[in-house]
Amino acid sequence: MDVIRKNTPTREGMAANKYLAPIAHRFLSPELWRFTRRSVPRGVALGLFAAFIVPIGQIFLAAFLALPSRANVPLAALVTFITNPFTLPFWMVVANRIGEFFLRFDAASASLASATADDGTWAVLMLIYEVGAATLLGCVVLAVVTPVIGYFVSGWVWRAVVSRKRARRLKAMVGRLDQRLGTQ
Repeated sequence: MDVIRKNTPTREGMAANKYLAPIAHRFLSPELWRFTRRSVPRGVALGLFAAFIVPIGQIFLAAFLALPSRANVPLAALVTFITNPFTLPFWMVVANRIGEFFLRFDAASASLASATADDGTWAVLMLIYEVGAATLLGCVVLAVVTPVIGYFVSGWVWRAVVSRKRARRLKAMVGRLDQRLGTQ
C-alpha cells in the first residue's frame, strides 16, 4: 500500500489540472482520498471499467465515476494504467479472442462473404468488420467482467493486509506486555 500511496497523484496536483479545474472542489473532499475497506475495491473496479470501456481519457472517466460512488479517486486513476501503450496490444488480442468466442466468426461465414465479393477491397472491409466487431465486444466484456473480479480480489487483498498488520501489532503488544511482566 505504501508503493501505491507514493505513486498516486496528490489532491493538489489533480486540483491544479486545467481540465479538472471546474470541478476541483469536489476532488478535494478528504473521504475520496482515504484508503478504506470500502473505497479501495470501488476505486479498483471503477479504474478497471474505465480502462477497458474508453480508449482515451480513461483517468478522467475513472475520476468522474469515483465522485458519486465515493471510491478512492487516486486508486481509480492509477488502475486505469493497466491498459497503457505497452500493454494495449496484449489487451486488444485478449479482447479479440473473447469477442470471437462470443460472436463465433467462423471460416464458413468468412468464406461466404468472400465468395459473394470478388473485389479485394470488399474482402478487406469484411475482415476489418469481423476483427473490429470481435475486439469491440471483447472490450465490453472485459469492461464488465474485470471490475467484478477486481472488486473481490482487492477486497480480499485489503482484508489480508489489514489482518497481517493487526496480527503483527498484537504480537508486538504481547511481547511488550511479557517483557513488562518479566514472563518470557
